[in-house]
Amino acid sequence: MLYSLGRYILLLRLSFKKPEKFSVYWSEVMREMVSIGIGSLGIVAIISVFIGAVATIQTAFQLVSDFIPKTIVGTITRDSTILEFSPTISALVLAGRVGSSIASQIGTMRVTEQIDALEIMGVNAPGYLISPKIIGGITMIPLLTVLSICLGLAGGYIACAASNEVSTAQYLEGLTSGFKTIILQVSMVKAFFFGFIITSVCAYQGFYTSGGALEVGQSATKGVVFSCIYILFADLIISRIML
Repeated sequence: MLYSLGRYILLLRLSFKKPEKFSVYWSEVMREMVSIGIGSLGIVAIISVFIGAVATIQTAFQLVSDFIPKTIVGTITRDSTILEFSPTISALVLAGRVGSSIASQIGTMRVTEQIDALEIMGVNAPGYLISPKIIGGITMIPLLTVLSICLGLAGGYIACAASNEVSTAQYLEGLTSGFKTIILQVSMVKAFFFGFIITSVCAYQGFYTSGGALEVGQSATKGVVFSCIYILFADLIISRIML
């Protein structure tokens, strides 16, 4: 475990060395931002709308007392969506989509000796392959989280409009009452760290792949599994520290 941790830290150190040619790295960063951000819009949008709608329906179902105002449905949906559903569930889904792609891409380059060729030409392979992915992840995943929050709350509104349990006016009143900025701050901090975890852990697994096609698949699986575990652990730590 200590060996893997040390190798991971050294890889990150190499990844953020001064680039040989900034314009090449910049184009790679832009390409990764498009791949991670634009490429994940569809799955994040679908998940967010349905999660927001389901959270609203289940919260309204549990309000069986007439002494509890129905505006609380909007408040609970807002806080749970911003704090937990949008950053964490989106990150777990992105670990499967983005993380597996990163691990398999770098792993394939390793087993086909493309990384060795880069190092022979004097290119800093970790910097060229990994740092653009990390920068793209920590930039685009928070933006995807903001989009997920908006769509999740919109999904709750649609659920209210389609049912008679809570009116849309009560839902909107609950959304706007008693909002604390710390909730959004915690969500953005989570999204930032989740983006770093997904990209760096999966890149690490792919970079040290050895063997053939079977090992590339195993590296992708390990990257996704470890990313999900570390995401949940980071979720607990950040919530405990900031809330």
